[in-house]
Amino acid sequence: MDILVVGGGGREHAVIKALSASPKIGKIYCAPGNGGISKYAECFPVKATDIDGMVSLAEKLRPDYVFVTPDDPLVMGMVDKLNEKGFRTFGPRANAAILEGSKVFSKSLMKKYGIPTAAYETFTDADKAIGYIRSQNSYPAVIKCDGLALGKGVIIARNEEEAINAVNSMLLDGKFGKSGSEIVIEEFMTGPEVTVLAFTDGKTVKPMISSMDHKRAYDGDEGLNTGGMGTIAPNPLYTKEKADECMEKIFKPTIEAMQKECRPFKGCLYFGLMLTPNGAKVVEYNCRFGDPEAQVVLPLLKTDLADIIEAIYEERLDSLNIEWYDEACACVVMASGGYPEKYQTGLEISGLDANGQLADNKAFVYHAGTKYENGKFVTAGGRVLGVTAKAGDLQSALDKAYSAVSEISFENAHYRKDIGKRALAK
Repeated sequence: MDILVVGGGGREHAVIKALSASPKIGKIYCAPGNGGISKYAECFPVKATDIDGMVSLAEKLRPDYVFVTPDDPLVMGMVDKLNEKGFRTFGPRANAAILEGSKVFSKSLMKKYGIPTAAYETFTDADKAIGYIRSQNSYPAVIKCDGLALGKGVIIARNEEEAINAVNSMLLDGKFGKSGSEIVIEEFMTGPEVTVLAFTDGKTVKPMISSMDHKRAYDGDEGLNTGGMGTIAPNPLYTKEKADECMEKIFKPTIEAMQKECRPFKGCLYFGLMLTPNGAKVVEYNCRFGDPEAQVVLPLLKTDLADIIEAIYEERLDSLNIEWYDEACACVVMASGGYPEKYQTGLEISGLDANGQLADNKAFVYHAGTKYENGKFVTAGGRVLGVTAKAGDLQSALDKAYSAVSEISFENAHYRKDIGKRALAK
């Protein structure tokens, strides 16, 4: 079957790599794609958020499935529009994607159905929010925009001054636009974080291999929060006991809650979890594959991804046995110097072959922010490459990934040297 993948980052490259391994897949299209993706799929310059443009492209290409990957088009209702035109899709409709699109909605859902999460209150008035912060007098305090904010709409305030500044920046200064017109203030939870992606057809939920993300820009978890500087899978802190607990108290109840709200969730649901002293709790939901979590989870998938897509669309996921390789995977993100703030683009990348890969195949290079022009790969984003390796154990996978990183270079390239260190210490 032919498939159109919507998006243009490392996550989309991981999806396309997994699909290309399937004997069921014919042509793979991607819009907008990037330099590395263009070597594995035919790319079209349609923005991921251009719903009308994407529907028109689908009508021209007539793919068997459209795989909508990023959060924005899902929350905006791209799946709904494609379904209206008769296209089979992978990804939730807008009324289910609201799980990520509105933190107020997701927190209210968890409260209503008893799904464990941090205590919270919501506000649209800055004075009332500041009054609440002062009355709580508990720091750190977590202040979140209601809507999507490119992963930057969460501020962990260490004191009253930082908390007030965060509230004012969201509600008064409009730093995050409409996304910050309502905010959530919640208790600061402690404990290790775990990401679990899950396949679901709206009725059945099948968790994938767990992973550990590294959000901060610098070694030792220092610096600003980013979209992710690297990941490892599986996460050694996520034991079978924790997995069973999460299935019974979080995963199943979430899918059942969405059904009861007449918002069946079909696609990939991302559970951001914290293993607190009082049990696992939900930090956040995302309505799609995580990036860069997808880059370490999908390489461990043994079952044909095309079979899973069909089973989810046809709501028969309960009859499909999903298998995984008993290995470890590590991804090291090579970012532009200055990311996540100001950075330069258009810098030539050295060390890659004509397909944007390493000639020795010791690792797979997922392209996140690249262009291919004049026969060269150049940087075109903050996160540029996700250098990913698989092995029998985590240390071997990390060794292979870092060895591969040493063969690639571009001006001011920045990457963390301690990906997986926390996991190895456990």
